[in-house]
Amino acid sequence: MKTLEDFQNGQVLLIDKPLNWTSFQVVNKLRWEIRQKFNIKKIKVGHAGTLDPLATGLLILCTGKFTKKIDTYQAQEKEYTGTITVGGTTPSYDLETEINETFPTDHISDELIHETTKQFVGTIDQKPPIFSALKKDGKKLYEIARAGETVEIKTRKITISTFEITNIDLPNIDFRVVCSKGTYIRSLAFDFGQALNSGGHLSALRRTKIGDFSVDDAQSVEGFIEGLK
Repeated sequence: MKTLEDFQNGQVLLIDKPLNWTSFQVVNKLRWEIRQKFNIKKIKVGHAGTLDPLATGLLILCTGKFTKKIDTYQAQEKEYTGTITVGGTTPSYDLETEINETFPTDHISDELIHETTKQFVGTIDQKPPIFSALKKDGKKLYEIARAGETVEIKTRKITISTFEITNIDLPNIDFRVVCSKGTYIRSLAFDFGQALNSGGHLSALRRTKIGDFSVDDAQSVEGFIEGLK
């Protein structure tokens, strides 16, 4: 059983983020539960790397003095598993928005899929999605996108050390990716679809590792709350 002092001195909490929750909702929920448990007004809680609402998996939360370590965890390599669905694109590059364009997929063979992954391994230039929390002139990109405005987004260097295809059942392609901080798997899905001379969007995503931390060791939000009692 953790004490208030434990949380104030600093804890690293591994949480398996549920589907449809934002990372901030997880932070706010756990912060509220800790405050209620110990009847305190304030406790620092932060997360080390956002997961989109439609993604599940490993979220590292730091409490108290350990919030200073967040940048260290954020900088570590991450592993994801997920599904790219080819034949259609969406403005958000995932299922948050509706399919806006469709493309042929008849020419896509297993061989072409495996061959195309090679273009994305190593240090590459990637353009973040416009539906993201990155800021341009002080405004979040997704706010600009939702207002229907267009904006020029610069590419940035990211590193993908592993891009493995784990199953092909067209239009769905399952994958495992190990990548650097700042990689958008949604952008990878979109770019991969283009590289296949088709279109693609991310239809499922799970973060399985951050550095040496694994989702296998994470607990659910409910599990954490139960452990506080």
